Amino acid sequence: MTPLLQVRDLRVHFHTPEGLVKAVDGVSYDLNQGETMGLVGESGCGKTVSSLAIIGLLPPPPGCVITGQVIFDGQDLRQLSEGDIRKIRGHRIAMIFQEPMTALNPVLSVERQLTEAMELHLGMSRSAARARAVELLLMVGMPDPQLRLREYPHQLSGGMRQRVMIAMAISCNPQLIIADEPATALDVTIQAQILELMKKLSQEFGTALVIVTHNLGLLARHANRMGVMYAGKLVETGSAEETFCSPRHPYTSGLLASVSRLDQPINDRLPTISGSPPDLINLPLGCNFRPRCPYAIERCATEEPLLIPVAGDEGHTSACWVADTLSPDFIDRVPS
Repeated sequence: MTPLLQVRDLRVHFHTPEGLVKAVDGVSYDLNQGETMGLVGESGCGKTVSSLAIIGLLPPPPGCVITGQVIFDGQDLRQLSEGDIRKIRGHRIAMIFQEPMTALNPVLSVERQLTEAMELHLGMSRSAARARAVELLLMVGMPDPQLRLREYPHQLSGGMRQRVMIAMAISCNPQLIIADEPATALDVTIQAQILELMKKLSQEFGTALVIVTHNLGLLARHANRMGVMYAGKLVETGSAEETFCSPRHPYTSGLLASVSRLDQPINDRLPTISGSPPDLINLPLGCNFRPRCPYAIERCATEEPLLIPVAGDEGHTSACWVADTLSPDFIDRVPS
């Protein structure tokens, strides 16, 4: 089966007064129709920038896509004109932005922001689009949707704005939704409802999802596959089950170990990953994670590891020189 989305060697650089920032440095992955992929990693690792680059929303300068292909449904989006990609963006590919406070237009009503895409991409009349907007707000748990349509973003709470963003994203039944922290501003009950709704869309319409998040529990429940990013690169990919149960990169194990678990004593301190993420202007030689890694060997200081298959795990890859020698349960022995 041909993947719906193929990202190949995507590189995004930012030119700053301090120097060249390699925000995304050779990211590649596939996403099939109806599949849900999670992208995780610390803030600044390139998750959001890579997602914005996919749909052409990185304004130059300072951001610039240096190399790479973004093949969506057989078409390389990087070869399209701005006019052509606008026909895809918001219709066949939708994005739920991380910050609803600034993503919504402050001078347009909720109704106009919801109906515009349906009128433009689906050819719906104003009345039909308005009726559909009410349905969408009900689907995302918005109280009193008829009233909310007449209001402006500044009149809504953060959670309400997030619901509007999600309603906008699903309004045209896209083939792909990129959700950047889709449940950050929502309480846990609404989080579950929204994510179940997105899962239902995926099952009924074959919608593919890319979920960018720090919430590993969310991915454990909803993702089919995971990609772990560090310093602009993917350092581990695989099915969600493999990645959670048998992580093959020390950074992945560190992230998982830092999550509280019901089978641990309540007074135990959670392990942490020592040190800080690297300066993307002055990256270390060899493996970018080496200065923070408790398993580093001499080779890690001189040679950068490539993302290669893990022995015995089909579809599981790791960018670590000692990945094949680590025990599957080494997550339980990560130094604190």
